[in-house]
Amino acid sequence: MVEAIQVMEPRRETTVPQTIGPELFNRYIAYLDAKPRTIETYTRTLRPFHRYMARAGITRPTREDILAYREGLRHTCKAATVQAYMLAVRLFFKWTEQEGIYPNVADRVKGENISREHKKDYLGKHQVVDILGHIDTATLTGKRDFAVILLMTTAGLRTIEVSRANIEDMRIHGDGAVLYVQGKGRDEKAELVKVALPVEKAIRDYLKARGAVNANDPLFASNSNKNKGGRMTTRSISRLVKGRLVAAGYSSDRLTAHSLRHTAATINLLEGGTLEETQQLLRHSSINTTMIYLHHIDRDKNPSETRIARAILGA
Repeated sequence: MVEAIQVMEPRRETTVPQTIGPELFNRYIAYLDAKPRTIETYTRTLRPFHRYMARAGITRPTREDILAYREGLRHTCKAATVQAYMLAVRLFFKWTEQEGIYPNVADRVKGENISREHKKDYLGKHQVVDILGHIDTATLTGKRDFAVILLMTTAGLRTIEVSRANIEDMRIHGDGAVLYVQGKGRDEKAELVKVALPVEKAIRDYLKARGAVNANDPLFASNSNKNKGGRMTTRSISRLVKGRLVAAGYSSDRLTAHSLRHTAATINLLEGGTLEETQQLLRHSSINTTMIYLHHIDRDKNPSETRIARAILGA
């Protein structure tokens, strides 16, 4: 009988460098195998820790330093920001330990408990009609903004998906039109969303007014002097939506471009759409994410407060 031999991987020795400074942070960023936007996010969320160390004169951080950094963030940042910054720190020190550069002093240091509730509000169907009614569609900008908001609200699109869309991505599919989108974290335009007939008409009306275009031109183009005809950024699309919301009288900080995605999901469920259909609409990988919308709807339909007030006040 041949005995099984257990092969043990050699253990990497972790050595403590003289300092942890800009050079090491830059080396970590260079090591990352990720998309430019992801690398930009890591850089941005790790930068505050680097500044914290520089201000405090820390060159060999300890677990206590990590905890002190987190405590400082809690006094100046929202919970979601603290979570993002601490995640960046944990990943950085996980890398230093893997590379045998520095011990993982951030191991098991917690971030914040983030609520799974949506941070943005959604609109009712009558409010959407009101916002669209405030847009002057006699102008090219008005035609574009009307089509953008209508598409985002009916198809639940993210700003990045609107920004990436080209004219050629909208195609005829059976009896209607579809738009192939490059979703969040995707490398190609492999997901399709249906474009309802009124939305298709609004988009084609805008494209007709825009004039001669090529198939690979952006579906929605900038009208600014600096970038006229060029691709709109996610930031410019967010400003577009926010401006139209404010112009119609909806100036809440909790109403943004992302609210249109929440609006699409909520209206679909309220109008009889199933949870599975809504998951497909939003292209969620997990149905648990979609279920958050059900909680909001169940709560909105719950008349408990009114019932109690009526019982007490008799009105």
